[in-house]
Amino acid sequence: MQLSDFVRMLVLAAIWGASFPLMRLSVSDFGPLPIAMIRVVGGSLFLAPLLIYRKELMVAKDKWRHIACVGIFNSAIPFFCFSFAASAIAAGLASVFNATTPLWGALIARIWLGDRLTRFQVLGLAIGFSGVLYLAWDTAYFKEEASAGRSLLAVLACLTATACYGYSGSYTKRYLKGVSPLATATGSLIAAGLLLILPAASAWPSENPSSTSWWCVFFLAVGCTGIAFVIFYRLLANAGPTIALAVAYMIPVFANLWSWLLLSEPPTKSIVLGCCMILTGTTLATGIIKSWPAKDVIPDKM
Repeated sequence: MQLSDFVRMLVLAAIWGASFPLMRLSVSDFGPLPIAMIRVVGGSLFLAPLLIYRKELMVAKDKWRHIACVGIFNSAIPFFCFSFAASAIAAGLASVFNATTPLWGALIARIWLGDRLTRFQVLGLAIGFSGVLYLAWDTAYFKEEASAGRSLLAVLACLTATACYGYSGSYTKRYLKGVSPLATATGSLIAAGLLLILPAASAWPSENPSSTSWWCVFFLAVGCTGIAFVIFYRLLANAGPTIALAVAYMIPVFANLWSWLLLSEPPTKSIVLGCCMILTGTTLATGIIKSWPAKDVIPDKM
């Protein structure tokens, strides 16, 4: 990996890590639905000119049904879920749950696409989801003003979001193979915006949000969605999918750092331990760490 790609990976992890404290800072003024809507609309407005410039608009138009489905499961639902979770649990904790995305991806690919898993990968799934259960059980580290019931809903919202990410990965692999990532990303954001615009309008805050909240959602839309997608696709093209997807392992580090600096939420011992369990399980489940021989796999029919 070239130095420029490593820098891109660090910048991307820092940008995506910042999305969690930014949602925490703005959710009380805006609410989850408006934040999700602004994010997808702003991101699509940023990417659309690039899509037109690269003459890939027709690609998105020809596959609009499948791209719209990806928009629902890769943008609309996850962005709403994480925005909702930001109102009840610490930003750093939400970012750790976000790191379970590859776990869900491996599990769904096994069930739906029939991808075979080595015993090492099955062990990784077990370790990773054990970390999830540990953090979910440890409710002592949720926000003090949030009720236990709302905290549990926030955890379920995070897991719903990451499960949707995992599903959209398998859906894209099955129905959008060979389609430009830029066309998929831009089209899916447009579809998500169309889906969210009416619900978000009905949930729009009666009082004008503060300037700080406006700046937060602006950066969520342009920085954490539009600019981040451009950096990600450049990294994907230069360094390949394995390096590009490794960004997921760095996001909790930056998210907890930003949360500490912006929200005075230092990472707790439980978050650190749970994060280590989830990231260890993820590296095993995604095949980054390989030990067992290739023949040592779980049969297709279980």
